[in-house]
Amino acid sequence: MQVQLTQKETLLLNDMENYEKLCVQKSGRYAQEAQDPTLRQILQDLNQREQQHLQTIQQLISGQVPNMNQGGQGQSNLINQLQQTIQANQGQQSQQGNPSDSFMCNDFLSYEKHASHVYDTAIFEFQDTNLREALNHIQKEEQEHGDILFKYMQANGMYKVQ
Repeated sequence: MQVQLTQKETLLLNDMENYEKLCVQKSGRYAQEAQDPTLRQILQDLNQREQQHLQTIQQLISGQVPNMNQGGQGQSNLINQLQQTIQANQGQQSQQGNPSDSFMCNDFLSYEKHASHVYDTAIFEFQDTNLREALNHIQKEEQEHGDILFKYMQANGMYKVQ
């Protein structure tokens, strides 16, 4: 399906493309630098998903609306694995994770929150329902990325909920 974008939609997509490029760079770099193998795997997985987001945005910039019915299952599997990690580490919550890993998690979680907000605003600016649904799909995945990071941080004493 081909759509004609307005100037505002094009500008918003260009901004989102830059956000996704930075997200790909951050997750890739942090995956290489992570000390904890579990965090390294999480960041590698998120890097692949951010690359998919970048490709989707680039398709939208070209006026193509991609099929958004794929994906999702891998993320729910990762969330389930993290839930098990949280339960296994329940008594060790006072223990702090590696300071470098903690910094990367906090930075990336902050960026995911910001990206979700940008998508939320942009969704209201698009005329075409299919474009809004594609952006909403990405936003939902950004929120899931934040949930994955939050759960990892909580399991490793990097995020206190009290």
